[in-house]
Amino acid sequence: MTKRRWYLYAISVCGLLAAGLLTPVACSFHPERPDLPVDLPEAFSRTGDEAAPNEWWRAFEDPHLSALIDTGLRGNLSLRSTWDRLEQARATARKSGASQYPSLELSAGASRTVTKTEGADRSYANSFSLGALASYELDLWGRVRSTKEAAELDVLASEADLHTAAMTLTSEITSAWFSLVEQREELRLLDQQIGTNEDYLEIITAKYRSGQGSAVDVLQQRQLLESSKADRVLVESRIAALEHSLAVLTGQMPGRFLAPGDSSLPNVPPLPDTGVPTEWIQTRPDIQAAFLEVEAADNRYAAAIADQFPKISISANAQTTTAEVGDLFSNWLASLAANLVEPILDGGVKRAEVQRTRAVLSERLNAYGDAVLSAIKEVEDALVQEAKQAEYVESLKKQLSLSEMATAQSLESYTSSGADFTRYLTTLLSHQRLQRTHIQAVLQRLSYRVSLYRALGGRWELPNPVPEGKQENDADTGSATK
Repeated sequence: MTKRRWYLYAISVCGLLAAGLLTPVACSFHPERPDLPVDLPEAFSRTGDEAAPNEWWRAFEDPHLSALIDTGLRGNLSLRSTWDRLEQARATARKSGASQYPSLELSAGASRTVTKTEGADRSYANSFSLGALASYELDLWGRVRSTKEAAELDVLASEADLHTAAMTLTSEITSAWFSLVEQREELRLLDQQIGTNEDYLEIITAKYRSGQGSAVDVLQQRQLLESSKADRVLVESRIAALEHSLAVLTGQMPGRFLAPGDSSLPNVPPLPDTGVPTEWIQTRPDIQAAFLEVEAADNRYAAAIADQFPKISISANAQTTTAEVGDLFSNWLASLAANLVEPILDGGVKRAEVQRTRAVLSERLNAYGDAVLSAIKEVEDALVQEAKQAEYVESLKKQLSLSEMATAQSLESYTSSGADFTRYLTTLLSHQRLQRTHIQAVLQRLSYRVSLYRALGGRWELPNPVPEGKQENDADTGSATK
């Protein structure tokens, strides 16, 4: 036997002696973790002066939106599933932590034996037994503790996943609601355009009847009117689909859901303070979850290393057997034992587990780095896209003003001086398209702001949709709920 093996046995014996004095030795195997694979920038490319509220959607000051999100956070079934996964993680943490404490088992038995011999009466013999077995594993190398800490970190990661799901849900509800409002505004605009095209059709028809226009002019104007009506049908279809989406997102039945009344697209709030990236990663829940998974993998790696070393357990057993129930507590047999289990040959199973957990740790580190890079990209994308979209919206406003004047002038020229109808028609089509494009551009700018709020992350207190009585008391979960 090698000197190292004898040394391990000597330590184990010392652990047994120390266990008898209730002062167990405790070690831990946490190898040096590699550096995180990314370097954070000092600041984002743009920032504002006002801090965004934790409940970021309230910055839009839309009561209908706030009501929809409050309903969704309580009723969305996908979010409820995330709550269930959190409860599973908490139960697993409690299960993993149980190994740190002694176990106690009680047993009781009763038997009755009937003996029948030829020429004699039956004889009966009763036997009653009662026993108790207590056992405890000395966590000399920190294996049990590392496993428990890994499970507790899984709980924290599940909590971060819950907040990530809530952030995703609120942004989806916000986007669906703003799209619904935009489609309603587009529907009102189409109604106005249909009315305008009908008025223009009367003017063009009257000019044709007076011999100053052609039948082609009338037909083209009728085609434009029908095109507007067809666009209205498509918008009505999209409105219904968006209402169905809001119903599902808020946990309600499509077809029975009544969307809030008419509203208008809100103004874009001031640009929020994007903060310092080194602090921002601590508030974005999906990055927190990725980091906690690194921590959990590190603890499982340490537990796999510790599992290669001897295990020492202490057991105490007390039992009694008697023929009378009243004598159960009269005679007892008790024993106290200590066991040492040292892995010698296992075909390389434990070493392979160490290699596997080390690879898992490396994978989690790379996943964490990728999560950070992707998140920074999302913030920077939203910042630049919103800034450029604001310039685009301003350009559309100027185009609309010019287009309105051009449309009025072309109609005047056509009706009074017999100018080319094609010029008037082209100008009118361009103006009406610009009107719809402007509404869509305003929605897109709001969407980029929603993306920015989502990319910046954040946490707020979530209402638990699970009825009371189904949840375990938070105190039962120990540090796993902190």
